[in-house]
Amino acid sequence: MNYKLKIVATAAVMAMAGTAFAQKGETVKIAFMDPLSGPFANVGQNQLKSWQFAAEKLSGSHNPAGVKFEVTGFDNKGSPQESLNTLKAAADQGFRYITQGNGSGAGLALEDAVAKYNDRNPGKEIIYLNYAAVDPSMTNEKCNYWHFRLDADTSMKMEALTSFKKDQPKVKKVYVIGQNYSHGQQVAKYFKEAIHRKRPDVQVVGEDLHPIGQVKDFSPYVAKIKQSGADSVLTGNWGQDLTLLVKAMNDAGPDLLRTVRSAGYSLDADAG
Repeated sequence: MNYKLKIVATAAVMAMAGTAFAQKGETVKIAFMDPLSGPFANVGQNQLKSWQFAAEKLSGSHNPAGVKFEVTGFDNKGSPQESLNTLKAAADQGFRYITQGNGSGAGLALEDAVAKYNDRNPGKEIIYLNYAAVDPSMTNEKCNYWHFRLDADTSMKMEALTSFKKDQPKVKKVYVIGQNYSHGQQVAKYFKEAIHRKRPDVQVVGEDLHPIGQVKDFSPYVAKIKQSGADSVLTGNWGQDLTLLVKAMNDAGPDLLRTVRSAGYSLDADAG
């Protein structure tokens, strides 16, 4: 919670810094756009409550401008198209700040839509505060002035992870499993590139990309992990897909789970 509070505090300070029109006692409204229903609703609801908690803690006399912060949830269902609908709804209701993090697909759609909206509406610009959508392109080739990311991107996370792993002599065989969308694909790509550069002796003994939010039983994947002889498991899974993967590993026996705990890493990188 302390980490999340710092992230939200940073976003709130940014919002405050850009609100020359917001005077003491006035309210800065932030539209939170993430899945609040469906398989990843638990993640979205948790993040929404974290933002609302921080907004309450930082309102009024707790910030130099004396403004209030109000965070309202919009259910984008994790969908790029629904994200565009929620953006329009928020703009129509006068929101000037939006935040999103669960899914780079939705994030990319919002980044592009915010830029186009701002071009059409000078003086009524919207700022997109991205707390966890970590596709590297969002701050590289698709970088936009109105988008600010509060998290490291996937390539940065893989650089950090592999810098740690290269000094772990017990890590020799890695199994990579992830969700089959941009984040899961990029975790695998950047991990393999970085570990080969830093520890060419490490083998990737298996790799699986599964449908996001659709797998109810990960035991077949866990059986493949056991058969591979992996001594560590790398995953970028988050939400329900992470919970069910760990459950299947636990059901497979303490030896496998101990391996994951001692040498494997869950990144939870595309969801804050």
